[in-house]
Amino acid sequence: MADPSSYRPRPGEIPDSPGVYRFRDDHGRVIYVGKAKSLRQRLSSYFQDISGLHPRTATMVTTAASVEWTVVSTEVEALQLEYSWIKEFDPRFNVKYRDDKSYPSLAVTMNEEFPRAQVMRGPKRKGVRYFGPYAHAWAIRETVDLLLRVFPVRTCSAGVFKRATAVGRPCLLGYIDKCSAPCTGRVTAEEHRELAEEFCDFMAGRTGAYLRRLEEQMHQAAEELEYERAARLRDDIEALKRALEKNAVVLADATDADVIALAEDELEAAVQIFHVRGGRVRGQRGWVTDKVEQVTTPGLVESALQQLYGEERGDSVPREVLVPALPEPAEPVAEWLGERRGSRVSLRVPQRGDKKDLMATVERNAQQALALHKTKRASDLTTRSRALEEIAEALGLDSAPLRIECFDISHLQGDDVVASMVVFEDGLARKSEYRRFQIRSFAGQDDVRAMHEVISRRFRRYLREREKTGEWAVEEHDEDEAPASPRDEDGRPKRFAYPPQLVVVDGGQPQVAAARRAMDELGIDDVAVCGLAKRLEEVWLPGEDDPVILPRTSEGLYLLQRARDEAHRFAIRYQRGKRSQSIRKGPLDAVPGLGETRKKALLRHFGSVKRLRAATIEEICEVPGVGRRTAETVAAALARDDRPAPAVNTATGEIIED
Repeated sequence: MADPSSYRPRPGEIPDSPGVYRFRDDHGRVIYVGKAKSLRQRLSSYFQDISGLHPRTATMVTTAASVEWTVVSTEVEALQLEYSWIKEFDPRFNVKYRDDKSYPSLAVTMNEEFPRAQVMRGPKRKGVRYFGPYAHAWAIRETVDLLLRVFPVRTCSAGVFKRATAVGRPCLLGYIDKCSAPCTGRVTAEEHRELAEEFCDFMAGRTGAYLRRLEEQMHQAAEELEYERAARLRDDIEALKRALEKNAVVLADATDADVIALAEDELEAAVQIFHVRGGRVRGQRGWVTDKVEQVTTPGLVESALQQLYGEERGDSVPREVLVPALPEPAEPVAEWLGERRGSRVSLRVPQRGDKKDLMATVERNAQQALALHKTKRASDLTTRSRALEEIAEALGLDSAPLRIECFDISHLQGDDVVASMVVFEDGLARKSEYRRFQIRSFAGQDDVRAMHEVISRRFRRYLREREKTGEWAVEEHDEDEAPASPRDEDGRPKRFAYPPQLVVVDGGQPQVAAARRAMDELGIDDVAVCGLAKRLEEVWLPGEDDPVILPRTSEGLYLLQRARDEAHRFAIRYQRGKRSQSIRKGPLDAVPGLGETRKKALLRHFGSVKRLRAATIEEICEVPGVGRRTAETVAAALARDDRPAPAVNTATGEIIED
């Protein structure tokens, strides 16, 4: 581990101008590439006290052994050079989006004498027009099959084309009029290229004018009594409309835009892109990345734009790019996109209307992609085993914690204080063993005291279960007498019968100390405790002044974070439920012995609480299921609730005495 001061540039060496910098390790490998409007200000920020740096940044500067920089003229040049270096050196500490699959595109090889329409994957080639990418190759083939009726361009491979040319007979598609058969000279190279151009124009979104032209030709053929030609044109129009129906209209006609959305947590981020051409979604793709460096949402957006358009030119860069947050600063990125397109590109955040609605849809797709990625990662047995081993090693446990319980506190400004307990066994959530707690011993906001109460109650229940099963007095039993089962009569495990090997609390040193103190008071000394602080993802142990920093790519940290986030979600859901119940409470909720069924019957009979309050006891007794004693209780409770509120002086807020 290197000391950053050992390679820190001397004062005055770093220029105060735009540029790109590279950190190298002791083997000379580039580990991080960055750009800056002012190299002096940016690089100076890396050489401050390490304790003040973000843990991920601190890991980078202590791994590095040298830093170098290149001065450029403008921020746009810095952006271009940064992308080139990231592409060339593949630095380990830079954000790198990785495709979760190789997305297919519809390609038309306009660089050939007889252009061919085909499904193509991989890097883009010069002289080939691409449409997409699509989620599935079969979606491309369905679209092409419908369009070949109107635009019978070549789709065969080079070998099939040469063979047909040699024998003078077209393939099957040529016989069924889904290929113009340029291989046999049925059309010239110029006529076939014109067909391919029309095919590309239609796929690029210029559909309205072409459909109108076909409709005019159909009506003209009908007027000239050429009914067979008119019928063919009618069928062509229907085929084109069916192809268009496969791409939903989401924006106004002639809108070309890429819509980019993000879903992220502390460790990972997912990006989804919808390619809209001619107002229709023509393609979709997505990436997932690990947050190796400290990066904000604008930084993630900038990285996504570099990855998406770094190799693109011309129409492949749309006129409009919609993003969830603008890069900081946004002007150089927009200028860079404009240079790649050859004309101005609008880079903005949608604020209202259809574009904002579409952004919400893309964001939902990104959230689902991130959740699916996490599910796949969590379901892998090898990954879970490695995570448990990493936790055991980092916390100094004798064995892997096969059962982990995580606790979290939730409240609304000190009201409705609740807690949650979630259980992970062998790295997987056991939702049937989740538990909820109401904080009873005090009122107000005190997370540390609440954590102490919850841990005490959980392990006090565990000790009671042990007493019931005879584990405390096992030496008093005969050898032939087995202790009671930790399961109830139905064979289900008792609620708190099993102890965890590890207790995780949401918080830092104070919460960890409270949990440890609660277990010490009960004599529990065989359960490990740790806390996960959300701000920097630090793992705290009882009695330690410094946290344990798990590696950024650690599966153990990922598992602890999942447990913490699940406990947080479960606690918030319970707390919101309690709050909504308290908001919905009415005067009848305070009537002792009056359940939901009879409350509904009373309100159904009288129509409102006001009419019920004005009713006599005899009238209340007429409601089915309500006896006289219950009617008297209801009348008395509503009479108490009907006391007039004190008058208030609206100018001063004072209560006016009678």
